[in-house]
Amino acid sequence: MVKIEPPGEGDPLRGWRRMRNGVSLWWQVQSRNKKSVTCDLRRPEGQEIVRRLARGSDIVIENFRPGALEKWNLGWDALSRENPKLILVRISGYGQSGPYRERPGFAAIAEAEAGLRYVTGFPDRPPVRPNLSIGDTLASLHGALGALLALHHLKNGGAGQVIDVALYESVFNCMESLLPEYDAQGYVRERTGSTLPGIAPSNLYPCKDGSYVLIAGNADSLYRRLMTAIGREDLRDDPALAKNEGRAAQMQRIDDAIAAWTSGLSLEEVLEAMRKAEVPAGKIYTAADIAADPHYAARGMIVQTVAGDGEPLRQPGIVPKLSATPGAIRAAAPKLGEHTDEVLGGLGYGAAQISELRKSGIV
Repeated sequence: MVKIEPPGEGDPLRGWRRMRNGVSLWWQVQSRNKKSVTCDLRRPEGQEIVRRLARGSDIVIENFRPGALEKWNLGWDALSRENPKLILVRISGYGQSGPYRERPGFAAIAEAEAGLRYVTGFPDRPPVRPNLSIGDTLASLHGALGALLALHHLKNGGAGQVIDVALYESVFNCMESLLPEYDAQGYVRERTGSTLPGIAPSNLYPCKDGSYVLIAGNADSLYRRLMTAIGREDLRDDPALAKNEGRAAQMQRIDDAIAAWTSGLSLEEVLEAMRKAEVPAGKIYTAADIAADPHYAARGMIVQTVAGDGEPLRQPGIVPKLSATPGAIRAAAPKLGEHTDEVLGGLGYGAAQISELRKSGIV
């Protein structure tokens, strides 16, 4: 994958969050396996470089505000004219059409306007955000899904096409029954802290060592095993609690019983009891917990690498895991413009031309 970056400054992600040797640690993960080419898209010579790249590419991904590529003579019409099989993935805040199309959009705004922020947190406090840019990740996944569908269409004799991904739509697509519940019953889903009303029991429960355990015994058989494990046969055998509908109506009663049991045990004692009862349960992992977890290691999800700054760095492994063509970390995140000469040379630019483009500030 070739990543186009503005000369001199590069992608803003290079300077975000925690740094090491002047480079973001986030960048080291996000940009592995990519080649960095600097190119000024505002100038005709830079636009020509992109057109040459697009001629030989299967997929082009862009995340500018709608109309930016067209302003630079790099819109769908221009690129597909030279490569009819091209797939153009366009990621923006509000999509390529509609009354909001020209508004700037970030993941934080998308999460708010798609309803995610409103339902996140505790009911007596303002809405909160996950400590992640989850809207960006969801948009990327939807873009990848669209690109795969478009590749399948090509394989079956179709032409290239545009994949229009909006940040707010990608988040909204994950909001489950939020809209149908409102449309059918006027119900507005609210913040509920660590619980999920309507599904019981599934909650965080305190342990005697000050930690919390997550227990999800919300299937009928799981609920029975859970109640047996905590010594509450009365709740296990209560006909009113046999099905989720009845348990949902008495969530507090069930949660109080579970919390009373977990409060007398350490986290590890609770987890061991839940493992024996075959009830899903887990601790709330920190980064330190993940780094030390043997299952993460066994699944190849903690990979020791040498980062782009030349120092060792453990990174997340590649998912999903394919049996015949598994992914791998083949190259560290690139330095700014590290592959400009290599890529431009492959497009037919000579050394003298590349030197002139660099002197002119185009690459």
